Amino acid sequence: MFLRRPVMDIEGWSPDNPIKKESWRTVLTLAYQSLGVVYGDLSTSPLYVYRSTFAEDIQHSESNEEIYGVLSFVFWTLTLIPLLKYVFIVLRADDNGEGGTFALYSLLCRHARVSTLPNGQVADEDLYEYKRDGISSANQGLGLGLSLRSTLEKHRLLQKMLLALALIGTCMVIGDGVLTPAISVFSAVSGLELVLSKHHHQYIEVPVACIILFLFYLQHYGTHRIGFLFAPVVIAWLFCISAIGVYNIFHWNPHVYQALSPYYMYKFLKKTRRGGWMSLGGILLCITGSEAMFADLGHFSQMSIKIAFTCVVYPSLILAYMGQAAYLSKHHIIESGYHISFYESVPEKLRWPVLAIAILAAVVGSQAIITGTFSIIKQCSALGYFPRVRIIHTSSKICGQIYIPEINWILMLLCLAVTIGFRDTKHISNAIGLAVITVMLVTTCLMSLVIVLCWHRNIFLALCFILFFGSIEALYFSASLIKFLDGAWVPVALSFIFLVIMYIWHYGTLRKYEFDVQNKVPINWLLSLGPNLGIVRVRGIGLIHTELVSGIPSIFSHFLTNLPAFHQVLVFLCVKYVPVPHVRPEERFLVGRIGPKDYRVYRCIARYGYRDIQMDDVMFENDLVCSIAEFIRSEGTECDDGLVDLDNDERMTVIGTASTYSNGKRMCEDNDDLFEEATSTTKLTEISSPEVTRKRVRFLIPESPQINSNARIELQELMEAREAGMTFILGHCYVKAKMGSNLIKRIVINTCYDFLRRNSRGPAHALCFVRASTLEVGMVYHV
Repeated sequence: MFLRRPVMDIEGWSPDNPIKKESWRTVLTLAYQSLGVVYGDLSTSPLYVYRSTFAEDIQHSESNEEIYGVLSFVFWTLTLIPLLKYVFIVLRADDNGEGGTFALYSLLCRHARVSTLPNGQVADEDLYEYKRDGISSANQGLGLGLSLRSTLEKHRLLQKMLLALALIGTCMVIGDGVLTPAISVFSAVSGLELVLSKHHHQYIEVPVACIILFLFYLQHYGTHRIGFLFAPVVIAWLFCISAIGVYNIFHWNPHVYQALSPYYMYKFLKKTRRGGWMSLGGILLCITGSEAMFADLGHFSQMSIKIAFTCVVYPSLILAYMGQAAYLSKHHIIESGYHISFYESVPEKLRWPVLAIAILAAVVGSQAIITGTFSIIKQCSALGYFPRVRIIHTSSKICGQIYIPEINWILMLLCLAVTIGFRDTKHISNAIGLAVITVMLVTTCLMSLVIVLCWHRNIFLALCFILFFGSIEALYFSASLIKFLDGAWVPVALSFIFLVIMYIWHYGTLRKYEFDVQNKVPINWLLSLGPNLGIVRVRGIGLIHTELVSGIPSIFSHFLTNLPAFHQVLVFLCVKYVPVPHVRPEERFLVGRIGPKDYRVYRCIARYGYRDIQMDDVMFENDLVCSIAEFIRSEGTECDDGLVDLDNDERMTVIGTASTYSNGKRMCEDNDDLFEEATSTTKLTEISSPEVTRKRVRFLIPESPQINSNARIELQELMEAREAGMTFILGHCYVKAKMGSNLIKRIVINTCYDFLRRNSRGPAHALCFVRASTLEVGMVYHV
């Protein structure tokens, strides 16, 4: 057994861990970093909001009713959606620090049994994450709230609709990750129109934007490095636009603050009518990037994101928009011949420096939603709704900071395609507007359910929430949807593609699991083989991977007919994700026995949250063997604590990782001369060697009178088997549609799902084992 020092304290997480209690210094540091990651996109919105709003639907007139009305809409939209809805309400609905559309869905799955995960267990509801939320059948609320929960749990169609809603929001976030960098960079580069001739500008703008978009490459450096690198740029940009805004207010129109009154919104719509309604698609862009506050929550903390927005971003944006409106209220004819532009309101002597800062800020803005996209895809992949991808953890301290290479490069290519294809901000702004408002509508719908089912508030409060914010967002949604043919079709097309991928992967995974369940081997078949299972039992531990949480997988019988010998200790290993962000180390494993004791056949279920990091091969093997040893010891002392009844023929015991229990075995290094006998109160510890030194470990059996002789013999055999070696046996399944299936099913299973399976990564726990100790056995599944 070899030990190496882990890069991250993976198993050290705990809700009660004092490390999680952030100091003000940590909060302010995260707030500083969030400016460079979360708010880059939102901060650059002044570059294109007025330009998009006055593109064609309305005209800037001498009466200033249009510009005042737009300013009023921008002010109240920024106040009601990002500030009131997200900062004060939605951020409170974090799933233990994790945000995003799928985190809301996961939160709902814990409070109502609406999850479509196939291998869920009643024992999962005993996890700490369920109990800390106060989830029990007795406190699920009364009256209409209880009726709503019961209705969702009874009707499978409603559960599928809820999942579809969450997936649509998730896919729109991915589409937003494609469109946001394009419009941010394109709008910044558009400032070249004021310093170049129109003939040269049209040939330079697109190539420069594409070159800047290649900075997707910076994502692999990690959120914390990008945050420290980009935060000064965003701070400089916010200071710049707020200072220019203050200058324009006092220099051109000190009374522009009067336009903040909602009365100007009424006058605007009364005068412009249909044109004003259609222009709402441009006004909507002032909140582009607001969803990143929630999606990127796992990278930072709730308090840090709130402080950065309320104290820095929000006042800077309001001053910037007021300054632009003040300038435009005195300039009704744009001399340059171009449409209304942010750079028109910038003093001429400052245009070059502001252009440089704007381009840098746009680069930062292009990274904001990408980090949120990484988090959401990781959640979907962990819960079986997206093909497995390579996930790189870029921080040794904050496990939510990740990088996904495949997704990063796909987003970059799609972003370049959008930029080259449209070549202007008009069509891109129409596209991004629909994507943004769709995500917000989905968040509003899910949030209303969270208020009732998770927070146990009155259902009328949830109705007020969805009616108030839903009506505002529905108004913007209608204005964006009417421009479907003018670019708004792009996020719909992108979302449809990703939604099809998610559905095919989820459908194929469910059918594969159903095949395993329907073809389980009965326990009587195992008992009929006898203790030797009808074959030669050799020294060592055999780990058979299975998705089943109960019963014997059919692939095991396939193993026995193809292998002349098998290991003396056999473990059916199931590694599954549950709809919680974290599973505490002391609740990591469920361990049980299959058949009589002399068969030496065990079942071990390793449970992870969708935000957990799976351990490396050494740590995982150590904890796995120790959990089985602890199970044997607990049986030997007749301890019933932590027993869970899962089936009539199995009883599972909740066992923690090696560092979470004190009674048990001790692991020592082979070159250590201190092979002392451990007492029953000796704490089980793992001795880590330096990175350059690799040592074998062995177990010492405690000389405790509480452990009977049979348990001691079983522990001795487990120790000998571990020292002989461990083999990971993986069933390589080929999923095919069964005979008689219709054409659509054959295409989905035989072509699409097979393509995704071949091009996705294997299970993370399979990849961590040394290839030399991994045995793959092929089998065809007809589903």
